Amino acid sequence: MNTFGRIFRIHIYGESHGKEIGILIDGCPAGLPITIEDFTEDIQRRKGGAKGTTPRIEEDKPIIKSGVFNGKTTGTPVLISFENKDVHSEDYRDLLAFPRPGHADFTAKMKFGGYNDHRGGGHFSGRLTLGLIVAGVIAKKLIAPVKINATVIETGGSKNIDSAIDKAIKENDSIGGIVECRADNVPVGLGEPFFDSFESLISHIVFAIPAIKGIEFGSGFSSAQMTGSGHNDAILESTGKTKTNYSGGINGGITNGNEIYYRVAVKPTSSISKPQQTLNLEKGKTENLEIKGRHDTCIALRVPVILEAATAIVLADLMMLEQRIPGIVKEI
Repeated sequence: MNTFGRIFRIHIYGESHGKEIGILIDGCPAGLPITIEDFTEDIQRRKGGAKGTTPRIEEDKPIIKSGVFNGKTTGTPVLISFENKDVHSEDYRDLLAFPRPGHADFTAKMKFGGYNDHRGGGHFSGRLTLGLIVAGVIAKKLIAPVKINATVIETGGSKNIDSAIDKAIKENDSIGGIVECRADNVPVGLGEPFFDSFESLISHIVFAIPAIKGIEFGSGFSSAQMTGSGHNDAILESTGKTKTNYSGGINGGITNGNEIYYRVAVKPTSSISKPQQTLNLEKGKTENLEIKGRHDTCIALRVPVILEAATAIVLADLMMLEQRIPGIVKEI
């Protein structure tokens, strides 16, 4: 389903080249101050236009349709939408017959019998993450003083991000990247055993972000090469503070009071200018595909703010479950 969360609950909708995309946020407490300007910074961080990102530039002006009155949330569902204006749908005309390798063109067609909107990737487009951004902005307000920061730490297997992007652009190709996310001031005790552990919920929403192919918390896969004596985080204080933080701030699926940190692997963008082989579904044979349109050389560059939003959404839901966030916000 297109729904996530139990109390702070989000419902995402729309297609890349449809009339609009947006998000419905249910369970948001009443009295939270919200203005259009609150969303500006994070929306700008997600936008294309910079080197290595898509030249598609939408206005991305949030339209608040319900749930906010006199500048504050009412306690009823908050509906926020964005119009799609800068669309070149003709660039995707052939993709129903020529599915892009590595993209959802083929699987979406098979699942929905060809009734899916294929323009710009339709409902499988990264454009829908704009809804996560605005939900994340609201969630960040609710979870204060928790601070979340995500950064790209590697692209194309290199720490020299600019150089790797320049090389991919020159070769008409795309590259992936690794994005790290950290959260400070997270309280002890968030996460529900067994299936709603903190890692489980973060992983659930993170894998909904297009192009994410892997995730690791704390020491991650490197922990398999360590010993218990080397990996165990010695507890120093009753607050839960530890000498090291190989656990990434989580034990038994529950936050332990230390900094939360995890990393995600972002795959290379499927749409590249370099000719590729794909199946012509109408003829039943493989042919050359040359993709037109405007695409990211490295989609990982736009992932950090989306990852922050996803993390904030999980934290808001879990903090409301623990009754750490009141149903009526007295002041922010």
